Amino acid sequence: MPSSTQHQFTGFPEAALDFYDDLEMDNTKTFWEAHKEVYATAVAAPMRALVAALADEFGEARIYRPYRDVRFAKDKTPYKTHQGAFVAKGPSTGYYVQVGAPGVRVGSGFYEASPTRLASIREAIVDDRRGRELEEILAALRSSGWEIGGNRLKTAPRGYDVEHPRIDLLRHKSMNVGKSYGFEPVIHTPELVDRVRADWREVTPLVEWFLRYARG
Repeated sequence: MPSSTQHQFTGFPEAALDFYDDLEMDNTKTFWEAHKEVYATAVAAPMRALVAALADEFGEARIYRPYRDVRFAKDKTPYKTHQGAFVAKGPSTGYYVQVGAPGVRVGSGFYEASPTRLASIREAIVDDRRGRELEEILAALRSSGWEIGGNRLKTAPRGYDVEHPRIDLLRHKSMNVGKSYGFEPVIHTPELVDRVRADWREVTPLVEWFLRYARG
């Protein structure tokens, strides 16, 4: 349970979605400075309360900074158009939640991997028992509304047979699942905590699969 020093989560207000809707139209420091109190009260504070309410089961979350790293980007707009939070259970592996103009979205998986870790994941995918286990986990998630995503090679990774029965999984350089709540009324209520908790529980077998077989 959240401590007495933390605010209870009561939902993301409409002002949070409106803030990001407006930011997408005017992504400037001038807009941000004029509306930073809205960000603080309608976005940042509820996100802190949400992940605090989930920390008892999943662990502490990192709430991402709202500023984009534009040093090497062609797009120089200074602010992210959503607020995300991530609970790391392993290197770039864990649970995710965000709020933005399109509403609330949850996700999980591994978001990047070193060559050594990626090689160990592919080794597990090739193995009949471990690979089929991953297929079953993903099939169950897909059947309950999760979308499978991640960066993928256009062809087979070097050293792997393009005819392998799990070649689609072997092409992944990252692998994640996501589900959008959009503008469902629940996002504006305290019940969102239970909704995110249930969905993160549902993706836990995927997280655990990566934690078991991703090495290095």
